[in-house]
Amino acid sequence: MLNEVLIILILSVVGIAVFKRLDIPAVLGYLVVGLFASDHALGLIHDRHAIEQIAEIGVVFLLFTIGLEVSIPRLLAMRHIVMRIGVTQVIVSTLSTMLVGIWMVGLSWQVAFAMGGALTMSSTAIVTKLLTDNYELHQPHGNISLGVLLFQDLAVVPFLVLIPIFAVQGDESLILPISLALAKAALAFAVIFYAGQHIVRPAVRAVATAHSRELFTLFILMIALLAAWLTWQLGLSLAMGAFLAGIMLAETEYQHHIENEIRPFRDVLMGLFFISVGSQIDWHVIFNEAFSVAVLTAGLILGKGVAIMIIARYAGYARGVAIKSGILLGQGSEFGF
Repeated sequence: MLNEVLIILILSVVGIAVFKRLDIPAVLGYLVVGLFASDHALGLIHDRHAIEQIAEIGVVFLLFTIGLEVSIPRLLAMRHIVMRIGVTQVIVSTLSTMLVGIWMVGLSWQVAFAMGGALTMSSTAIVTKLLTDNYELHQPHGNISLGVLLFQDLAVVPFLVLIPIFAVQGDESLILPISLALAKAALAFAVIFYAGQHIVRPAVRAVATAHSRELFTLFILMIALLAAWLTWQLGLSLAMGAFLAGIMLAETEYQHHIENEIRPFRDVLMGLFFISVGSQIDWHVIFNEAFSVAVLTAGLILGKGVAIMIIARYAGYARGVAIKSGILLGQGSEFGF
């Protein structure tokens, strides 16, 4: 295992350094590292399952940091964009992807739903970075983009609840398992919210007053993983608990401090996650089915982008604002992986 970790670290350092010089996002660098180290290329990763288990913790921290951004006051301030454009976009994108998957590709409706949920999301990290770098965060198209991304983050929760059920149940009746899963999700939210208000928030303040960075970091790690463990025990995903814990801690005055402390863990483990994703990519498919891959990729970007343009236009925004919003949100998300 140590040999493989060292190989991955060496490849990651070289790969990310090269991609950084080319001004290309690090996510692509990690995917390329995984691709080269996979069985389809150099065959350097043998114990892929162990790496995937470690990498799953990276997804936990990704959802935790997303939850930190979904503060309730921010949600209320952008409620019109979130409810009018965000809800419509998620529904339209999911249903249209399902239709394409079922009628044109021949997928089952369960697999089509999973694909729809994955491709509905847009990259919060990429969009916010573009808006910040161009000083457009508070422009009309910036507000639309942030509002849609905010609802997409919230939509993660029902997808996390429903997709595992569809995978297990198949064509059997889904009413009882869905009702049970939603009840468990409600219970988890109630427990985590109550604990956040009456236990965690006072505890965060007490830990912060100790002026120990190590203690503060350990405490935040414990809260994130404890919430993930709770939802796992309820038969839900680890990521969902971390997401709820992030929402809970977003209501404290230490939101940005928490995000700064957790970011190194998230970045390293998410890098490992993308390497594990890259190791599963069969590059032969890309070359053998180049036309299909190109058409589907263009269909995702153009289809979702145009849908967002039309939705924003019907919501009363100017044509230029709608076009800019569609261009920003047309791409896929790292969460889709």
